[in-house]
Amino acid sequence: MNILVINSGSSSLKYQLIDMIDEKVLSQGICERIGLEGSCVKWKTHNNDELTVFQTIPDHTSAIQMVIESLTHPDRGVISSMSEIAAVGHRVVHGGEHFQSSVLIDEDVLQAIRSCIELAPLHNPPNIIGIEACQKLLPSIPMVAVFDTAFHQTMPPYSYLYAIPYEMYEKYGIRKYGFHGTSHKYVAHRASEIIGKPIDELKIISCHLGNGASICAIDGGNSIDTTMGFTPLEGLVMGTRSGTVDPAIITFLMEKEKMDAQEIGDFLNKKSGLLGISGISSDFRDIEKAVYQQNERAELALEIFCYRVKKYIGEYIAALNGLDVLIFTAGIGEHDWRVRKTSLENLDYVGIKIDDQKNKVAVERGLEHKEIEITSEGTKVRTFVIHTNEELMIAKDTLQVISSGTSLKV
Repeated sequence: MNILVINSGSSSLKYQLIDMIDEKVLSQGICERIGLEGSCVKWKTHNNDELTVFQTIPDHTSAIQMVIESLTHPDRGVISSMSEIAAVGHRVVHGGEHFQSSVLIDEDVLQAIRSCIELAPLHNPPNIIGIEACQKLLPSIPMVAVFDTAFHQTMPPYSYLYAIPYEMYEKYGIRKYGFHGTSHKYVAHRASEIIGKPIDELKIISCHLGNGASICAIDGGNSIDTTMGFTPLEGLVMGTRSGTVDPAIITFLMEKEKMDAQEIGDFLNKKSGLLGISGISSDFRDIEKAVYQQNERAELALEIFCYRVKKYIGEYIAALNGLDVLIFTAGIGEHDWRVRKTSLENLDYVGIKIDDQKNKVAVERGLEHKEIEITSEGTKVRTFVIHTNEELMIAKDTLQVISSGTSLKV
């Protein structure tokens, strides 16, 4: 059974076609610069055949048409017709409080996604455009929405509410929503499979560390807290995002620097984080090169990042009342052994200790070995590096929805 996964951005559209019998990726690609000059489609099959075609892509409907043509191409295609696709799974960033799981898309679901646009103005509109383009070209194929926020709908009110007048929650829906839910869900379930223990018996902390970063506390397979909040700005220090700051800093800077709301938003989202501290780059690779060159601000940026990771791990151990499994995933989490080592230093008293050699080997082995345990022998908490696979998680959720014929709304 084949599932097509679509991740639609404002000017791009990523896709994967996955055979769910053996979870093999049959084809994957991206349509870039949609509606812009220099647009192209790049795709790769399971045989690692790669091709880039430069062609005008005026809109997302045209992009979906190009995906269909690439999948069914007589020479390079992987299926004979779109009838071989059982369903399309769409990544949708924000489902608000409407959805606690993936759902079959109908007009009511689309309207609920539209109602969340003000909560995710950069993401939900292109997600909707991708859905509507697929509905136009593939009207007979079921469509499923898989939400980044849905996994975190199990958080209790004391975890997701802010200590501001309750009327602001009732009026505007101001609360913690959390993001990266598909990634946290995937690696948590994968760790459960590796250990051979039911996920409902495990206390897990998942560290999704990339240019955007979040940590999630997972108890029995349910998210009980996560570092990102009302928006992805809260929590960890990130590439260009500040993470959590004293809210009074915002009004202080607006007054002193004569910033308006848009400018302060750009300041915190695009000019802060690793870039703001180091003054060099938002890319961890650039930061670490500068550290080797004894750049003090680069070293400070690295220390602040790792300290914040350590602090949230400690906080979530308390929230979980213990810990069985710790997971590192995403670009930095998977590839940077120094970040893992520095973030976990002096946590042996809570049962976290990693083997330095295993930790370095995890990087040397690369993505050919997508999972490796780096736990030090005799340590209570098992620590893993697991390559996240959000597309496969979307495909699994999509298959579950169409197989059950039901979907759960909050």
